Amino acid sequence: MGEKISIKLPDGSVIEAEKGAAVGSVVEGIGAGLRRQAVMAFLDEEPVDLSTPVEKDASLRVVTTRDEEALGVLRHTVSHVMAQAVKRLYPGASLAIGPAIEDGFYYDFDIDVTLSDADLEKIEAEMARIVKEDLPIARVMLSRDEALQAMEERKESYKSEIMEELEDTTFSFYRQGEFLDLCRGPHLESTGKVPAFKLLKVAGAYWRGDSTRQMLQRIYGTAFFAKKELKQHLALLEEAKKRDHRKLGRELDLFSFHPEAPANAFFHPKGAFIYNALVDYVRSVYGPYGFSEVITPQILTVDLWHRSGHYGNYQENMFFTSIDNREYAVKPMNCPTHVMIYKTKVRSYRDLPIRYADFGRLHRYELSGVTSGLTRVRSFSQDDGHIFCAPEQIEQEIRSQIRMFLETYKVFGFEECTIYVSTRPEKSIGSDEIWELSEGALRTVLDDQGHPFKIDPGGGVFYGPKIDFKVKDAMKREWQLGTIQLDFSMPERFDLEYVTTEGERQRPVMIHRAMLGSIERFMGVYIEHCAGALPPWLAPVQVKLLSVTDAHHDYLKNRLDELLKRGVRAAADLRSEKIGFKIREATLEKVPYMIIIGDREISNSTVSVRERKEGDLGPTSLDDFVSLLENRITSRT
Repeated sequence: MGEKISIKLPDGSVIEAEKGAAVGSVVEGIGAGLRRQAVMAFLDEEPVDLSTPVEKDASLRVVTTRDEEALGVLRHTVSHVMAQAVKRLYPGASLAIGPAIEDGFYYDFDIDVTLSDADLEKIEAEMARIVKEDLPIARVMLSRDEALQAMEERKESYKSEIMEELEDTTFSFYRQGEFLDLCRGPHLESTGKVPAFKLLKVAGAYWRGDSTRQMLQRIYGTAFFAKKELKQHLALLEEAKKRDHRKLGRELDLFSFHPEAPANAFFHPKGAFIYNALVDYVRSVYGPYGFSEVITPQILTVDLWHRSGHYGNYQENMFFTSIDNREYAVKPMNCPTHVMIYKTKVRSYRDLPIRYADFGRLHRYELSGVTSGLTRVRSFSQDDGHIFCAPEQIEQEIRSQIRMFLETYKVFGFEECTIYVSTRPEKSIGSDEIWELSEGALRTVLDDQGHPFKIDPGGGVFYGPKIDFKVKDAMKREWQLGTIQLDFSMPERFDLEYVTTEGERQRPVMIHRAMLGSIERFMGVYIEHCAGALPPWLAPVQVKLLSVTDAHHDYLKNRLDELLKRGVRAAADLRSEKIGFKIREATLEKVPYMIIIGDREISNSTVSVRERKEGDLGPTSLDDFVSLLENRITSRT
């Protein structure tokens, strides 16, 4: 018998195991069923493979196929299987990086040939062969010299570049058959453990996201532990294609994009109505929450951006111009301009909190490869706001904003919302003490209000930590919308003050907040959430009147005039087409209500109403229909 060690399990119980036994063997001792479902484990809170030996007393948490972390391990493993398949089919290909991502995985390759979606079938077939081979996946530790030599022999220059930038003396690799890849892991035990996968598309990606570096080819895919789950996911992806806001934007004549202004939206009349209606909604809730709207310039001297810290931390995302031999920047954010308004006079504790709102247009440079319809543009407007308050007012202000945000998301039908606290990023300003104070304040507010939250390590902005609000849409995809950012640094950099009750001067705290975020991005997200079928209060055309024949035009025009006078956004289809065709057309336009006018409606002085989703509602008076519509507009249903 060898030496025994103690293993503490999550329920507090302790078991004994042989020193040096693999994690998988320890799990087998706990239960054969658990071993069959095991994917990896956390040993003293460190993620490890099941083949990792346990050399000392430790805590152990087993991750099974049912646990959240398991999918990431599976998908990372499949990315290696895909990379091995690509290397078999294209021996001259160089490997870049291949991580698991939220809904799948990708791997970047430098290949002489241009891949197309048609090549994915060939790669998938080779992956299936690798899975059938059931190759053991083993971690290999190499010294720095061994690792660099191995990558040089394999002509993996991208892997060598990664290692040369690190100071590590040893590097972790994973081997499966002839394939060897630089990777921390963990991974599945063998390629045969991969149950269900699908390659999705090929895209371009610059190495390290740098447009001056090599353009690589990125293959996206996904994987699940059950074929049924994969099938359901692929069905959602097909539904997502139908709901793509770029496609619906064209079909519903809402907006367009043109090469004369890359990544900038041109809003057509219907799209502009929706855009302005979103802004009007936000304005309607600002009053009760004490915000005052301001208007600030779009172009300011770079001196301001140096002082705010944006130039040093954000200049690669900014646009610059020269005027009268002075350098200016187009504003990417409103915060420094609101600071300037605050500084126009001496502020007292009686003035605080001061809440400024701004719908000013912002400009940020985004690489052409990452821009995407309305959800990633270079020019946009936010429902932006900044609150200047005393330290003791932080909790009440954040509590108020959280309430506003959550109430608003329900109005738009986003019922699931996850809250994150995003902590200090690598590139930041301010002292360690300020960051600890700021992050602690955000956690305290959420804890005191009973709001569960997750931590997003390094996800804060350069001047402070933040609370992020991520909603799930109708297809269970997560989107970040709102943000509340706590900032002690900018008041310090701009020497902001207010006079306390004791007559002393003190720094205010600055809270940055946006509820919808970018109006453009929210509009894109919301169009996909409701598949373009906007509720009556937000629809550009609320009612479409359809005539059965030309003989019904006069009566229809009278009803149209009445609706327009009563503030209903109505339009008419007077074409000499069959009524079935007109109904289909209005349905495709996603108009909330149709009013059909024929002989019966004229003889009874009624209108026949058809609702987009419910179908035929039958005949009614025009007054009753308007009351129904007004109720749905008022209740925003």
